[in-house]
Amino acid sequence: MARESPSMFRSRLQQLDTQSLTRHLHTLGSATGPTIQLAGRTVILLASNDYLGLATHPDVIYAAIQATTQYGTGAGAARLVCGTLPPHTELEQALATFKQTPSALVYGSGYLANIGVIPSLITRGGQIFADRLSHASLIDGARLSRADLRVYRHRDLNHLESLLKRTPPGRPVLIVTDGLFSMDGDLAPLPELATLTQRFGATLYVDDAHGTGVMGQSGRGTLEHFGVEDRIPFHMGTLGKALGSSGAYIAGPTDMIQYLVNTSRPFMFTTAPPPASAAAARAALTILQQDPSRRARLWRNRDHLFAGLTRLGFHLTDSASPILPILIGHAEKALAFAEQLLAQGVYAPAIRPPTVPDGSSRIRVTITAEHSPEQIDLALSAFERAGQSVHLL
Repeated sequence: MARESPSMFRSRLQQLDTQSLTRHLHTLGSATGPTIQLAGRTVILLASNDYLGLATHPDVIYAAIQATTQYGTGAGAARLVCGTLPPHTELEQALATFKQTPSALVYGSGYLANIGVIPSLITRGGQIFADRLSHASLIDGARLSRADLRVYRHRDLNHLESLLKRTPPGRPVLIVTDGLFSMDGDLAPLPELATLTQRFGATLYVDDAHGTGVMGQSGRGTLEHFGVEDRIPFHMGTLGKALGSSGAYIAGPTDMIQYLVNTSRPFMFTTAPPPASAAAARAALTILQQDPSRRARLWRNRDHLFAGLTRLGFHLTDSASPILPILIGHAEKALAFAEQLLAQGVYAPAIRPPTVPDGSSRIRVTITAEHSPEQIDLALSAFERAGQSVHLL
């Protein structure tokens, strides 16, 4: 295989740059919170998925410290090789109780969970149907399964039904979707998807990474929001968003969890998550259940910001969540808007292809429970000035 010279990488980077698609890492001088330290300035952060502000909660930090003191900084190996540490099993038990499922299994990340679970559910000879805006990890998991993959139009039940009708009888079928779509903030039609799944003898796999801790009366997620927990027996979610830690989980029947322990390659062959992250997630789960005021503040802040952005005249997606994307279109203009926002004291990066489809670049604005009303008002003033400077308003 021919080696690529450094000049080839420079050429490819230049090509990305001409399309306004290059990315750069920004080193922060603080923890992620309602504000951050960036390049020696204090700016308002409107890009974090730490929806409940639990990543810096004292009880969550203390739990991580205690677990590190007792069990060390790393798990040593995969759990099947080196053994399972108490923070992992305690977290899984707490997740199963919270999610009202018999069992749960923890993974190192949501990406690992999706590329590990989907190939365990279906393989070559099967058929996968995925929502067009499904997270990249769902698509990659589907490809790794070697099953045939077809994409249906976003939340288009008629399109999905037409594809299901053309599927030969007896062929294994898996439908995959986000519960809450991370780049648009809208919800999958889970009740109707559950009905189609039952009608055609398919299996439904829901990634509820952004719904867990946010949606539903108790914060159990999108399944609770729609009242379909008894119709969808298992689902996936993450620990690194509303729960303020890192990692992911599958919640579902005990037999399924045991099957994944024996077949899911990212679980079998990856070092287990650090004890600290497991203990932190469990502490965050306790706070979520004992302090509903955090979720109430989150939704008040969401409504405040949504009303302000709408009043200013920005074009928002049909969001039903604390994710409030401002649609712009061209990557170059989205990048210019983000740069103006930062100049005005707000950090909310431009989201461009391939993260979103061509022609749909945007500023993905997220709000948390920890933002104050005053910070939201300051941010809205910054959005107004930045929008005017790039002729969006």
